[in-house]
Amino acid sequence: MKQRWIQSELLKRLDFSPAVALLGTRQVGKTTLAYEISNQRDSIYLDLESPKDLSKLSDAESYFLQHCDKLIILDEIQRAPELFSILRSVIDHNIRHGKQTGQFLILGSASMDLLRQSSESLAGRITYLEMTGFNGLEVPYQTTQDINKLWFRGGYPRSYLAKNDTQSQLWVEDLIRTYLERDIPSFGFRVSATRLRRLWTMLSHLQGEVVNYSTLASNLEVDGKTVSKYIDILVDLLLVRRLEPWHSNVKKRLIKSPRFYVRDSGILHCLLSIPEYESLLSNPILGKSWEGFVMENIMSIIPAHIKPYFYRTSAGAEIDLVLKISNNEIWAIEIKTGLSPKISKGFYSSCEDINATQRFVVYGGLEQYPIKNRVTMISLLGIMNKLLKIL
Repeated sequence: MKQRWIQSELLKRLDFSPAVALLGTRQVGKTTLAYEISNQRDSIYLDLESPKDLSKLSDAESYFLQHCDKLIILDEIQRAPELFSILRSVIDHNIRHGKQTGQFLILGSASMDLLRQSSESLAGRITYLEMTGFNGLEVPYQTTQDINKLWFRGGYPRSYLAKNDTQSQLWVEDLIRTYLERDIPSFGFRVSATRLRRLWTMLSHLQGEVVNYSTLASNLEVDGKTVSKYIDILVDLLLVRRLEPWHSNVKKRLIKSPRFYVRDSGILHCLLSIPEYESLLSNPILGKSWEGFVMENIMSIIPAHIKPYFYRTSAGAEIDLVLKISNNEIWAIEIKTGLSPKISKGFYSSCEDINATQRFVVYGGLEQYPIKNRVTMISLLGIMNKLLKIL
């Protein structure tokens, strides 16, 4: 297993920011990474789900100031939102006394909720980093079988490292149930676990598609606003990705609704009751599963200033993923399964529409070679390495 690149990124951010928020879903490895960081720095680790640790913060400001010479790690910060205003006071006190960086590492399993709480109190004092599951750069990747294992099982460490696909799926099923029955209610969301699972499964069937809220609402026996609220919950908890459409400088009629992806491919396959990799190969979701998997791998390494989109005209010409690297650099990425995929004319014309400066087709093979119209066939590992070179 390769060393996680995110560890070095986290250490860099601690070297220039008073507080770093590490966000990611449960069981993705945030706590393990925090322990690794604590072994490299003089640190205190507090689990805010532990009554014992929480009791140490009965007078949080005094506790933090008493240990101002250490990195203080606060796990599951959303359990104690009242700490954010105290963190601001302590950080400002420490800055006045010469300590500028590396004061707090904050771990959280909810994205927007945590961002809202912290941005109000810690503006200018905190930087954010999202931690995903394993990606293609972090696992053995020499043959197509290696990447297929990661694709089918997903990036959660315990799922990927399970003895076999059956044990992997059992673990993922337990994770899904825990989220629905314990975690989501504990975050304050009042949602029927059965109904939310049905929606999550429906989104799995619609992987990478524009969804019809009215149809989903009818199937769930709720209204469209409720469906929108439920989807927002899954997006906010980093379980579903909302991908916005490209809309700049194009005179054609474009699709303007977002697409949705179940972010972890292991969860996707579990929700769809696909028991092993061989069954995936004959399932209609195959292409969209690979598309979402490649997309999440790419998203796991790009910084926040690089904006992802998809492009689709009303006539059907499309690009699966558009990355706006800068105002003058736009990457068009088509994602195809198999070793000799067919590329539609719509992809080539769409690249011209958006003035793409780099054009790639990520496929299931390992080689890299050019095809027509300045398009390069490339592996998942290849495109990720290209991105890392420019970041």
